[in-house]
Amino acid sequence: MHDHDHEYDEECCIEVPEASVGQEVVDFSMKVYDPTEGGFGEMSMEAIQKAGKWTILVFYPADFTFVCPTELADLATKHEELAKMGFEVFSVSTDTEFAHLAWRNSEKLLENVKFKMAADPTGQVSRYFGVYDPESGLALRGTFIINPDGVLVSKEVNFYNVGRNADELLRKCQANLHLREHPAEACPAKWTPGEKTLTPSEKIVGNVYDALKG
Repeated sequence: MHDHDHEYDEECCIEVPEASVGQEVVDFSMKVYDPTEGGFGEMSMEAIQKAGKWTILVFYPADFTFVCPTELADLATKHEELAKMGFEVFSVSTDTEFAHLAWRNSEKLLENVKFKMAADPTGQVSRYFGVYDPESGLALRGTFIINPDGVLVSKEVNFYNVGRNADELLRKCQANLHLREHPAEACPAKWTPGEKTLTPSEKIVGNVYDALKG
């Protein structure tokens, strides 16, 4: 059905290359549990793009596990700020939307989770983003940022045993938002809003120190 680099798309009967940074992602949809509304629904890239929103996909191995609720609780602390910036946030695992509901409403760490929890029980979306582990049927800890044009601009993948930091996700989102508005610039390491950026040119080759201090 698929090899290391490709996923087989049953609907159109063609091989779909794995999502790559800098490239436009294919349209896809997933069932979701929406804690804010208290019910089920569906997310689709097409609808998010039409709304002019950014997309954050946070893949994790499974509901009712150990590191996962700490990550989603951490993400929940940044959700409101990300939403105000125009980002749609989705946690994603290979569990069903029904399992998401049960987990969200039983695990106290998740009581502040308001973002939609997407279900990928076939692993199709996880395969497309390169985080599917065929041996376990679970997704690795992958975080992806997609701009309003549908272009994948950021990707981070951790193994099962290392949790992520929502502070760094927020920083990367702030940087990508700034660069969308100022495409001629580049953000240096640890850049945060208000700090100096770089404007790549032959003038700063070998002189980045002076460019940042100037």
